[in-house]
Amino acid sequence: MIAFLTGRLAFKAPTLLTLDVQGVGYEVHIPLSTYYALPNLDEVTALHIHTHLREDAIQLFGFLSQSEKESFLLLTTVSGIGPKLALSVLSSLPVTDLIHAIQTEDVEKLATVSGIGKKSAGRIALELKDKVGKIQPGPIHASTSDAPGFDGPYEDALSALVNLGYRPQDAREALKRVTKAVASPIVLKDLIREGLKELARG
Repeated sequence: MIAFLTGRLAFKAPTLLTLDVQGVGYEVHIPLSTYYALPNLDEVTALHIHTHLREDAIQLFGFLSQSEKESFLLLTTVSGIGPKLALSVLSSLPVTDLIHAIQTEDVEKLATVSGIGKKSAGRIALELKDKVGKIQPGPIHASTSDAPGFDGPYEDALSALVNLGYRPQDAREALKRVTKAVASPIVLKDLIREGLKELARG
């Protein structure tokens, strides 16, 4: 069972990356919080890994902080919350906000995540309220470069939001509102973050 990987960052996108570990490329699914803090391509990075075994595949999920991984694992213990949905939660809510929302039973905040209805949000709050206190939110060190390394940040942001479960039309409209509100060019990670805020507002 793979629990930790250190290697060269060979590829990165908002929802996954490829880590070159001594010539072997590992495809790892990640939340946006991890993506925002990744270093530049070809630099060395280390990830906390969860190995998810399915009948037809082995999937790796990676996190820059142990608290992200712990939060992910807790979320997947809730009925109806699989790995993909757990990643969506972590992509929409920082660990500190997630912990606070669960502890205060803020169902409205939890339900802003795409794919999480009020019933699921209620289950998350109920089942994890006594467990999230053990998680110590650790700092995620931000990348020194704001340049995401993509051409066409709008299309990449749209792809990221659709992969998080939002409808293409809704995601497109949200990104249009963001680009209209910002006069200067906006980098990919900020475009995704602001797009998520617009979608949460409805």
